[in-house]
Amino acid sequence: MCGVLLSALSPRPLGASAESAPLHFGTVDTQRPFSPRRLFMAGEPAFDLSMWCGTCPFLFQRREGANSTFSSGAPMAEELERGLSDIPDEVVSAFGNLLPQGEYVPLLLEVIPELVAPHEQRDYFTHEQVDTWGVDSFWGLPENPRAFYYRTFETAVSAEAHLYEFVVPMVPPSWNDRERVRRYVDLLAGGLAPTAVALSTLDVCQPADSRGSADYFAHWGLTHFLLDGHHKMEAAAVAGARVTLLALISIDGSLATRDDVMRLTKVRAQRPSVRKP
Repeated sequence: MCGVLLSALSPRPLGASAESAPLHFGTVDTQRPFSPRRLFMAGEPAFDLSMWCGTCPFLFQRREGANSTFSSGAPMAEELERGLSDIPDEVVSAFGNLLPQGEYVPLLLEVIPELVAPHEQRDYFTHEQVDTWGVDSFWGLPENPRAFYYRTFETAVSAEAHLYEFVVPMVPPSWNDRERVRRYVDLLAGGLAPTAVALSTLDVCQPADSRGSADYFAHWGLTHFLLDGHHKMEAAAVAGARVTLLALISIDGSLATRDDVMRLTKVRAQRPSVRKP
């Protein structure tokens, strides 16, 4: 597990109007208060997100709208392939056109991704989350992200809170072009650390009380939805190599206070650590 904070910028406004931005945050039913949160892509539901209450389990769950990527014709492709060592304003601005209007905190991270499938030994939803919430009371099963995803980092926020970080591809890794993945494996073996880019959110979730909880604490779920870098991320997981990740963290799209999002710069710069109940 690796996670190095390479660079950070102050919060800044980014994004296009709701009519023109390919991505936006919304709800299932705008007429219902506290309707479930979603990330939409091209107007279609792409991921269900953690519930507004903050006491339900942390969640990202893939839906039918997550069926394409933004990698084709991605801005600043050559710069990203060489890898960033800081955060150029022109890269942030270029990807800002894909995002919903709001305030964002750009972070440049170094990660070694680990590919995880639902219900495997390293699946957060089957293990760490069940320790706090138990299984779903209706289904009698853990939450299911319905997606392969990458684990990259975790650390203690405090004795009562722990950060878990995830990189979530817009499409399954099985959809990636095998030749492009092999090419990036070779580049990584040669010492290159290319950069992926993500729209990111922080959801802070904790049950209302400790009943039925084997380990009661607040889960800080830092989720990076990939805008560009699907092949880079899979190649790094295959090779056990480092890549860099430009995370554009949405303050407005997070289920967290602004102060919590601002704390990420400090928390994400800590050494990784595994929670010990």
